[in-house]
Amino acid sequence: MSANIKVSNPNIITGKNTQPVTNTIASTVVTGDFYRQKPITVREMVTRRINKTLCICLLCTIVVTFISYYIAMNFEAKLNSLDREIVRINTENLDLQTDLDRYKSFNNVDSKIGEFKLLQKADKVLEITAMNSSDVQTAGKKGHKSTFNWAIGY
Repeated sequence: MSANIKVSNPNIITGKNTQPVTNTIASTVVTGDFYRQKPITVREMVTRRINKTLCICLLCTIVVTFISYYIAMNFEAKLNSLDREIVRINTENLDLQTDLDRYKSFNNVDSKIGEFKLLQKADKVLEITAMNSSDVQTAGKKGHKSTFNWAIGY
């Protein structure tokens, strides 16, 4: 975008010449590369306005998408922590259910034995001390009396 202007008579431009100007266009030469701007049509103005509007809508959509993604990731993190908590509680419940079933089975066996009177409960408890018991025998050492019985086979 440079312009070279050659003026053959500088008095014409400044207005100091008193002679009548006959051909000023032929005496002035302007050379160079100039950008020629054509007038903007109504169609181009409408197209530019639509493009600007669509760009603004696109930017708003991108912002809303980022915000939605952030919220979705937060909800997913909360759901993952709740899932881990649920798994932990379910495991704890399984352990407690196993203990409860075991206690129920002991209670069921005890009630069935009491129902069929297979075992008799003691009527009273006797307490004795070691000094008063003369019938208690201490276990002695095993002697060499045990004999080895031969087995056939295994």
